[in-house]
Amino acid sequence: MTPSGAPREHDQAEIRLMGLILMQAMSIGLAIWLFDAKMWIDLDDPGVNGVTYAMAAFAVQGLAYYIFKMFFQHSMDEKARVGMMERQRRTRYRSMESNFDRRRQDMELRTQETQLEMELQWMEHNPGKTPPWIEQRISTNGLSSSSFIPETPTHVAGEEHPLKLGISFDEKEPDSLRNSDGKFAKKE
Repeated sequence: MTPSGAPREHDQAEIRLMGLILMQAMSIGLAIWLFDAKMWIDLDDPGVNGVTYAMAAFAVQGLAYYIFKMFFQHSMDEKARVGMMERQRRTRYRSMESNFDRRRQDMELRTQETQLEMELQWMEHNPGKTPPWIEQRISTNGLSSSSFIPETPTHVAGEEHPLKLGISFDEKEPDSLRNSDGKFAKKE
């Protein structure tokens, strides 16, 4: 049994035990009801009455257990089996995915290793020469950042004048805007 199945078996045993306790309580209750209603054997001997009702309780409990097994236990076991199969399927699927990912990575590494091995062999057979794959990279004018060299600007730089942001301390404002006391003149 798997470690994950151990708590499940414990839960199943607990459910069975609670069902047994419930059936016993119901059987005792039924026996007391029958005795109190004087619907069944009511002898003067309490020992015979006790044995008779104990056998009746056992018969009712046995019948209830049989009905439970017949109708409920089978469907509960079937649901549990289907759930277990679904969990096993998901676990196998995750395992297969991780296995395929690992194999894919191994294949990519082997491909890169083979390519590097071929480059090293070419370099060993042709010492001092530039490999063709590097010449190809140099000769193609691709849009790579290493081949981008900006041109020097050719325009003439003009004089720079500071921006006026509304206040100028060097120039006097026209007299028409302010009075002698510094307040703005009224528009007419």
